[in-house]
Amino acid sequence: MGLFGSGKDGKNIFYKTKEEVELMRNACLVVSKTLAHVGSMLKPGVTGLQIDQAAEAFILDHKGRPAFKGYRGFPSTLCVSYNDIIVHGIPSARAFKDGDIVSVDCGVELEGFYGDAAFTFAIGEVKEEVMELLRVTYASLYIGIEKAIVGNRVQDISFAIQDYCERKHNYSVVRELVGHGVGRSLHEDPEVPNYGKRGKGMLMRDGLAIAIEPMINLGTKDIAHNTDGWTIHTRDRMPSAHFEHSVVVRKDKADILSDHSFVLEAIKNNPELMQVSPKS
Repeated sequence: MGLFGSGKDGKNIFYKTKEEVELMRNACLVVSKTLAHVGSMLKPGVTGLQIDQAAEAFILDHKGRPAFKGYRGFPSTLCVSYNDIIVHGIPSARAFKDGDIVSVDCGVELEGFYGDAAFTFAIGEVKEEVMELLRVTYASLYIGIEKAIVGNRVQDISFAIQDYCERKHNYSVVRELVGHGVGRSLHEDPEVPNYGKRGKGMLMRDGLAIAIEPMINLGTKDIAHNTDGWTIHTRDRMPSAHFEHSVVVRKDKADILSDHSFVLEAIKNNPELMQVSPKS
């Protein structure tokens, strides 16, 4: 779940032990399987409310607790954000249509630890310019993750994502919403922006758990708020894409706790969805 950034790293930093990382991995596994379950259902005519209800039942069946429901008053299990909605979309009775893109963001609390991940699905025949936005955004997630290693600073992640999306592909990075630490709380420090300068931000140490989540717009970077107090959309109403993993900083390579392979397999088996792969 994207966090509104304050521009400060804060002091709410908790490095995770090996045992705590495994508890987080278990929570992330439920998140990943929930996203895959939702992916198996998506097609034109299905509503956000339907997938939200299915996700809640799935999480409870797997002994987890929906982390978003009730968080600061959020009413639903999932954030369901389609087309020009960037994040925090409240599931509704609107039926998905052919050509929609739908970001599904899910959080789960299990045995005292949180997992958080998101994936943007492409329903039916999505325009190529929008599919390219999805591919670039998805690739930027892994480009950012490559920088989540001991000795780097947080904004090394930020710069890598921004440079790839803005300079190399001419898309826009959202400024107001950022990734975040995750662990015993859904949102911990540090903030993890998708823009920044190399060598800036907090020095990352082994065991730091963060949610990296590029939110990238086809048009302007500017955002607008809906009157529901949650939904954030692009000011120019052009499409936005969003992908997220929970990861742990390690010495040579970040440990990715969430697993999109379940989601990609669900997409492969659902003829109503277009396959989304990171741009090479």
